[in-house]
Amino acid sequence: MKKAAWALLVLCFVVLLSESVFATPSTQIWIPSTDIQPFGKTHFGYDTYIKGQKQPNGNLEPTVTNMGLTFGFFKDEKLRLELGMDYRDIGGDHQYPIYFNTKLGYAENALATNSPAIAIGAFDLGLKHGLTDYNVYYFLMAKTFGNTGRFSAGYYGGNKDLLLDAGGHRDNTGFLVSWDKNLSDKWWGAIDYQSGKNSYGALSFGVSYKFASNTSVIFGYDIWNESLYKPTFTVQLDIDF
Repeated sequence: MKKAAWALLVLCFVVLLSESVFATPSTQIWIPSTDIQPFGKTHFGYDTYIKGQKQPNGNLEPTVTNMGLTFGFFKDEKLRLELGMDYRDIGGDHQYPIYFNTKLGYAENALATNSPAIAIGAFDLGLKHGLTDYNVYYFLMAKTFGNTGRFSAGYYGGNKDLLLDAGGHRDNTGFLVSWDKNLSDKWWGAIDYQSGKNSYGALSFGVSYKFASNTSVIFGYDIWNESLYKPTFTVQLDIDF
């Protein structure tokens, strides 16, 4: 699986040279966005999450890497659908690495003049019952206000048996908010927040630099709501072809 993953990464860099049309990523720094891949486009993402602080016992939590492909499906000019699959490595754990995701929605102004973007979706749909089936679903709305940027807000929920706080209590619902803005033709910035003290709740912020018309890299930092989880540096490569 590792050899296949690296082969896929090399292939994507080859495709990069073809200078395909750029499409926005389907997430902010951490939470989902209302952006959805258009028909015929494929989005490749390679994300790393590296712990910057040690646990009280002196050990670092394992680095998480996530490699995924997301495909745009609908030809409809207004309604868009994307489907994706991720391969996740948590500190060398490859036992159940496959997750799926999907998102359906409308872009801003698609339904009416000045209408917000709307998206419903789900991610981390795992294959192992009781272990990786986090099954996080969400609803989001977003609106851009001139030079101020875009604001998003929504709700999420998930598997009540897996979305727990550090004490083992159910913590499987909450809200999502974010702000993002194109700072220039190459730079983009965002701040997002997911409530809850489960393994998803965090305040995240970062910037993205676009190296080519279809390629960008996000540099971010995640502060988890549960203090037992140490902050994370994240680097995310995004390529569209």
